[in-house]
Amino acid sequence: MMQLPSHQTTDNKTDTTGDASQPPRPKGKLARPKPCYLWTTADVQKWFKRHCSEYFQLYSHLLILHDITGKSLVRMSEGTLIRMGIKHPEHLEAIWREILKLRLKADIQEMKEIEMSAIFS
Repeated sequence: MMQLPSHQTTDNKTDTTGDASQPPRPKGKLARPKPCYLWTTADVQKWFKRHCSEYFQLYSHLLILHDITGKSLVRMSEGTLIRMGIKHPEHLEAIWREILKLRLKADIQEMKEIEMSAIFS
C-alpha cells in the first residue's frame, strides 16, 4: 500500500489549509509572498533552509536562540552575525550575501508597491 505525502489528504487533493492561524492565500499571479519584514521566526527558518542550506544545520539554532524575525533579519549587519556566533569567514560571507539579496529584493518590492499605489490613487 502506497503512503501519500503528508501535504496531501486521503482523497488526493492537496491540503491548502496550511497554518490554521493564517488565512489561505490566493493562487496564481495575483498572490504576493508575505513581505519579509512580516516574517515570523518560522518564516526565517524556511528562508534560511532554502537559501543557506549548507549552513542550516550549523547555524539555524542561532536564529531561533536570538528570536530572529524577518524584520530583524533585513536589519542585520555582518557584525550582528559575528556577535550571534557565525565567525567562519566563508560562512559569514555566504550568509551575509543572501541577507543582502533578500534586503534588495524587499526594497525593490516596496518601491513597486509605492509606484502602484501612486498610479491608482
